[in-house]
Amino acid sequence: MKVAILNDTHCGIRNSSDVFLDNAEKFYDDVFFPYLLQNGISRIIHLGDVFDNRKFINFRALNRYRKSFLSRLREHGLHMDVIPGNHDTFFKNTNDLNSLKELLGHYMNEVTIHMEPSVLNLDGFKFAMLPWITPENRDKSLEFISTCKADWLGGHLELRNFEVMRGVQSHEGMDHKLFKRFEKVLTGHFHVGSERDNIKYVGTQMEFFWSDAGDAKGFHVLDTSTRELEKINNPHTLFHKIIYDDSKTDYSAFIPDVTDKFVKIIVINKQDLFTFDRFVDRIQAQQIHDLKIAENFDEFLADNVETKEIAVEDTSLLLDNYIDTVNTDLDKDRLKTAMRNILIEAQTLEVA
Repeated sequence: MKVAILNDTHCGIRNSSDVFLDNAEKFYDDVFFPYLLQNGISRIIHLGDVFDNRKFINFRALNRYRKSFLSRLREHGLHMDVIPGNHDTFFKNTNDLNSLKELLGHYMNEVTIHMEPSVLNLDGFKFAMLPWITPENRDKSLEFISTCKADWLGGHLELRNFEVMRGVQSHEGMDHKLFKRFEKVLTGHFHVGSERDNIKYVGTQMEFFWSDAGDAKGFHVLDTSTRELEKINNPHTLFHKIIYDDSKTDYSAFIPDVTDKFVKIIVINKQDLFTFDRFVDRIQAQQIHDLKIAENFDEFLADNVETKEIAVEDTSLLLDNYIDTVNTDLDKDRLKTAMRNILIEAQTLEVA
């Protein structure tokens, strides 16, 4: 039996921007559903964060999700098992009030919401489903982790020392060794794919922020008979970085295809101002969503911050490095986590 794995689809992300709704629809129309239908896959497991905003959802975003995803389940006789993620739940201390129960009510024949830890029987293959762990369900979740009879586990986990974004590790969360009794653990929550021991963060299916640029996205297919996990790549990208160095490259006639992209030009060397201006003009002449130009301003950085190995555009690493150099008795790991959360909130508000 083959099962499709989704996670962190974040319907309504970036203020329900049409750019991201269109991108999700292209993924479902061009990649996800065609693959399922061509390969006879009728079962989907979603590892949480179906929706993005914990407090509300834009009606337009919900309408687009219903048409591009939920109606396709009904049309093709597909079924999805889903657990709530942290973005699906209204309160931070309990999963009880969540968008899944409130918004998917008309699709209960096609969608099963697992509010409690449970085990799916997939043709004899036991797959555990573990909802987002909160203070309210923590004891029950820990008991389930230590006693349930399952081969693999799927969850929405916050584990220490795994990448939150490329090059930035989480300093908070559970010890992944708590899950060592499982053959394999698949989890959402962090948006980049990574793997250590039996834990696999599967990563998101679509790009949402600049931190996703260059990180291969896609969904996974689990073959329960062979226990093989295959990644199906999503070719649709939104973010495009251009490293500009006219000491190495002739840009006088260079025209990259950046149609329908967010574009960032990272300037390493700019010796010919006229050629650079014409290059920027050619970029702007295309139908792009936004253009940012990042230049190196080392002379304006604080003397006590070591930044030689950090790219100017990598804000999260720059913040971590700065906190490391600050003389304070405060918990620096907690400061880094707080600053990363603020950075993510700021990125979310970037697109109206």
